[in-house]
Amino acid sequence: MKTMGFVFLLLAFFAIGVVQGQLRVGFYSNTCPDAESIVSSVVRNAAQSISNIPPVLLRLHFHDCFVEGCDGSILIENGPKAERHAFGHQGVGGFEVIEQAKAQLEATCPGVVSCADIVALAARDAIALANGPSYEVPTGRRDGRVSDVSLAANMPDVSDSIQQLKAKFLQKGLSEKDLVLLSAAHTIGTTACFFMTKRLYKFSPAGGSDPAINPDFLPQLQSICPQNGDVNVRLPMDRGSERTFDKQILDNIRNGFAVLESDARLYDNETTRMVVDSYFGILTPIFGPSFESDFVDSIVKMGQIGVKTGSKGEIRRVCTAFN
Repeated sequence: MKTMGFVFLLLAFFAIGVVQGQLRVGFYSNTCPDAESIVSSVVRNAAQSISNIPPVLLRLHFHDCFVEGCDGSILIENGPKAERHAFGHQGVGGFEVIEQAKAQLEATCPGVVSCADIVALAARDAIALANGPSYEVPTGRRDGRVSDVSLAANMPDVSDSIQQLKAKFLQKGLSEKDLVLLSAAHTIGTTACFFMTKRLYKFSPAGGSDPAINPDFLPQLQSICPQNGDVNVRLPMDRGSERTFDKQILDNIRNGFAVLESDARLYDNETTRMVVDSYFGILTPIFGPSFESDFVDSIVKMGQIGVKTGSKGEIRRVCTAFN
């Protein structure tokens, strides 16, 4: 009996340890009850003056999680070797919004809310502002103590093959379905012609364009991004629906209207193609699956990649510098 009692206590101890080491919804309900509303207010105010804030904050969350886990490492600014200066992070922004939220949180609850959690919460609020699904964000992340440009060398890239994309997502514990759904985040926002040059003019060694591009769409893309033109010109990633968070981008992928090469590649593979098509079946509106619900599952899952909890990491005083 004593042995059984000891085993029970041991199991209880480990169970408590596991619960404490996980993220949970409402993590700040006692220590900083206004935390989430403060972040929401900052994001909402930023979006009123800068229209592209929603896609910018959503992208920031993705890029943070894919290097060293969701730990705010991308926010650090400590010189040219900081992670945020990696080639794979080109065009990532929203840092000033995170800093504004952090400053307000420090004034209200000093030393409590992590920058990593602010990034995750801001992405959730950004999606809602673009008429996307609302969802609860498990919190309790702590901020990482490492920021190194070399660690971002293996970010997913717009020119990756479907095999490379699947492998990079699998390394982070994400499935082929997650790959499709998180790529669908491109439903809002724009990209630069810089990322289109290869697809439009140098797709093969002999030159030419990606044959997956719908012939009716190719002239439109080439008129926006002419060969040897300004690579900084921007164009919507989701044809016809760039300001609304919806599944239109998946329909565009099905019909050859994908803008980014990596999005088009989702239709090259049987497994990812089946995921894309699953949201457009005749009975889908009645029996599902639900794109919005599945996207929420995937982004919440992504938000738990490599998180630091408990005694790991730190709670930064400012998001751009280690304590």
